[in-house]
Amino acid sequence: MLELLAPAGSMDALRAAVQSGANAVYLGSGPFNARQSAKNFSLEELAEAVRYCHVRGVQVHLTLNTLVTDRELEAASRTITAAVKAGVDAFIVQDLGLVTLIQQMAPEVPIHASTQMSIHSLDGVLRAASMGISRVVLARELRREDIAFICRNSPIEIEVFIHGALCMCYSGQCYFSAVVGTRSGNRGQCAQPCRLAYGYGRYEEKYPLSLKDNCLIPWMGELERLGVASVKIEGRMKRPEYVAVATRLYRAAIDGQPVSADDMRDLRDVFSRQGFTQGYYVGKIGPEMFGTRQKEKENRELLVRARASYENAEAPLVPVRFYAMIKARHNALLAVEDELGNLCKTEGPLPQAALSRPLTQEALAERLAKTGGTPYRCVETKSVVEPNLTLSAASINAMRREVLSHLTAIRARQRERELNSFSAVTVCPGPTKPPRWTVGVLNREQLTPKLWSLKPARLYVPLSMLRQSTDWVAQAPAQTELAVVLPRVIRDCEAEAVRRTLDAAHALGIRLALCGNLGHIALARSRGFAICGDFGLNLFNSRAMNVARGLGLESVTASFELTLPQIRDLSKPLPTELLAYGRLPLMLTENCVIRNRTGRCACRSGPTKLVDRKGEEFRILRDQDSCRSVIYNGKKLFLLDKQPELRNLGLWALRLQFTTENAREVDTVLSVLRGGAVFDPGACTRGLYYRGVE
Repeated sequence: MLELLAPAGSMDALRAAVQSGANAVYLGSGPFNARQSAKNFSLEELAEAVRYCHVRGVQVHLTLNTLVTDRELEAASRTITAAVKAGVDAFIVQDLGLVTLIQQMAPEVPIHASTQMSIHSLDGVLRAASMGISRVVLARELRREDIAFICRNSPIEIEVFIHGALCMCYSGQCYFSAVVGTRSGNRGQCAQPCRLAYGYGRYEEKYPLSLKDNCLIPWMGELERLGVASVKIEGRMKRPEYVAVATRLYRAAIDGQPVSADDMRDLRDVFSRQGFTQGYYVGKIGPEMFGTRQKEKENRELLVRARASYENAEAPLVPVRFYAMIKARHNALLAVEDELGNLCKTEGPLPQAALSRPLTQEALAERLAKTGGTPYRCVETKSVVEPNLTLSAASINAMRREVLSHLTAIRARQRERELNSFSAVTVCPGPTKPPRWTVGVLNREQLTPKLWSLKPARLYVPLSMLRQSTDWVAQAPAQTELAVVLPRVIRDCEAEAVRRTLDAAHALGIRLALCGNLGHIALARSRGFAICGDFGLNLFNSRAMNVARGLGLESVTASFELTLPQIRDLSKPLPTELLAYGRLPLMLTENCVIRNRTGRCACRSGPTKLVDRKGEEFRILRDQDSCRSVIYNGKKLFLLDKQPELRNLGLWALRLQFTTENAREVDTVLSVLRGGAVFDPGACTRGLYYRGVE
């Protein structure tokens, strides 16, 4: 049976989810969850929430799904400690460092890989499994065929989002909110720039980044047949009434009950963005997937009904069996047993001889079944009732209340689990000599003679560039390592083409691959490549850097959401490089932003741009050979005048990343590397290295 996982942004929303039929809820507590704007739970409320859910047979998954700095790890450990003591059933995690911290502190609590890990392939799932993760929440962009393939071959559980908001960008790969306003989506502070208006080339009131909400209610049976373990409703920032309506209807669909047109209208009325979409799941992406939130009159009748469904009644969620013995000259005995085998007993008064109407098994069962106001429902009563005896209704009710109260206490009790104290990792400071230069290009034109004369320590070229030409390989200086850059998304159905190109690169003598996703490590390594870690891995703390070392990486790229002091203090067990120049990637989208404008695949013709209401421009390029889009910041990151400061960070290399530059612009940048670099605030930015993120 599919697990129905519902959001709980508050205690009211949690009650709404449980009373409406959720098998599990996910919630946040403290600063390390991806919905900081939700009400969330204090640590005291967390314990209460877990007790409430466990009594009713519902699991609690705690979201620790943000990136955490070194200085925050100890505070995160306190949240872990409180959560284990409260009895949470699983942690949902993005940060690779937090994965190892939880495993060290709470080895008995399962870890689920958040969709923020950007796992979208079987190799990604297998990598997560090898790291001790027990469930993966897949990227929301996957088609039913992709999900089916992963489920057939996965050794661990698979969770899929089925309803609610869709981010335009692959989760975990969105830096838009952080770069333009310091509110990081990877830190739970997303300002949702995707919901704002933009124009193509000039500002227009269009919404090319605002997707409709997902709705897969007709496909619950299919998802179960595919082997999905859990289906998830998005909405920790939405009102409890939304949670009640969405959970109730998906509960009905999972149970095989019909969902009517009126039900679907309720679902739209409680929240939608001009309707719903199933585009990713059915493989039909395009402009019809987009919509915005409209100002409409609230359906107050629906909200009142939804509120009443969880405020005014206790749903009989937990099946129990009663056992009773009513015998002459013996005190009445009653026991109750739940589905977990918990057995609670009590003793009542002596039964009396019946003067008129003796107690029967049927009458006793009828009275015991009156469990209203409790979370229990009687599914069976087994009893021995001797003839010609009676026992008052008040006595039977008191015995029933007593055993059920005792059962509630047992179900709320938390079992002891191993819990270890926090321990910091040993810091490796990194090299003291000046960092070297590495260069990334996107096309052949950018490989200028001046670039070759720089003799960079490493040159990163997109894998797709090898499909276009290879003559430049022989021109590389002997001192320059060549590395191919893998796309950040490689679906299982695309992997074979990538393998063929990797084989061709290997035949040319290239032995390094730059990977920004956990799922691509095995793919590249299987073709004989050593792996360099890119920014897409979101390495944010010293523990995460140790994970990268454990994965056998040759080098890593520090997250560009870190400040320079944070990078300086970061442990560097591997050669670490920093993005020092270039347009920062803000979004990676499955929907082709250019095709959605023109109705045809014109993304090969070169970059275009989005313009926001303030006149800021954001360049759009295709992601290698795919029809996916990368949205880049209009201003270029520029730290070339800060080289003396960058020498003290313990870095192996500084990377120049060329994107939209032509050959002349490449040479202009290279000409200032040895001195004379001037920062232009109109065209350039310091990124987040000085501002930091929230």
